[in-house]
Amino acid sequence: MERLPEELLERINAFRESRVLLTAIELDLFTAVGQGAEAAVVARRLGADRRATEMLLNALVAIGMLSKRAGLFSNTPAAARWLSRDSPDSARAPMMHIVHLWDNWSLLTECVRKGTSPRFGRRRTNAQTEAFIAMMHYNAQARAPMVVEAVGVEGVRRMLDLGGGSGAYTIAFAQASPELEADILDLAPVLRIARRHIEEAGLSDRIRTRPGDLHQRSYGAGYDLVFISAICHMLDPKQNRGMLRKSYRALKPGGRVVIQDFILEADKTAPRAAALFSLNMLVGTRAGASYSEPEYRSWLQDTGFGGISRLHLPGPTSLMIGRRPA
Repeated sequence: MERLPEELLERINAFRESRVLLTAIELDLFTAVGQGAEAAVVARRLGADRRATEMLLNALVAIGMLSKRAGLFSNTPAAARWLSRDSPDSARAPMMHIVHLWDNWSLLTECVRKGTSPRFGRRRTNAQTEAFIAMMHYNAQARAPMVVEAVGVEGVRRMLDLGGGSGAYTIAFAQASPELEADILDLAPVLRIARRHIEEAGLSDRIRTRPGDLHQRSYGAGYDLVFISAICHMLDPKQNRGMLRKSYRALKPGGRVVIQDFILEADKTAPRAAALFSLNMLVGTRAGASYSEPEYRSWLQDTGFGGISRLHLPGPTSLMIGRRPA
């Protein structure tokens, strides 16, 4: 009998390297290593077992995240810059969201058998909420200028950001137009984080926060733009239609809805990131998924929108845009 090809075996075992990195991030190991430290010192700083810590440090050397010389462990430039809490470019806070996803993904087999996540409905802890919003903010800060440029702010005086999270996109839209005023609708614990970012941006006079959720009866009225980023994938098709109907009613005639999400091609096998992200929704929501462009078009048409278009942007997500007829 022939053995498995080495490439396939490596792919099957790929979780090991991921778990090593996630544990190092969770322990804040790269901060503990600092400018260089022996295993005993790192273990003491972490409050962890010395033997086990040394094994983890050696594995991190093996995968290229640390170096080791004469028993002294040091961060590589990438680890020092991106994963040490002491770095101004540290991404440790948003990466903690991926740490928290591990438990969900470990249930993928059960989710496929049952068709939904057994964890759905559990309330996030404060730490999980902070990490989730930190990840959303980290991603949004990089993409927001590109999205604002693609959508444009001409004629936009009032904007609603549905499930706006950290407020990064709203902030970018407001910074692009001194005449724009915006509301962010989200859950109260999330809005506490958003207000921090709004205050830091000096935009508290033009960006308001509205406690609420996507399932409430009305989103208000009189908006020129309703922005929906990274929301549709959390909902089932019926819920998305309902959200778009309420968005339609919230818009002025001629106003636009802009959806940003992982959008699949018609056969749902590409792009790769969107197909994999669909499983992330399987393991983390009741009935969420990545959806295809034809599905988005049908929802927008069914709820009255016209002028429907898709804008492709660099990166894993793209935009679907619809306009309420004037």
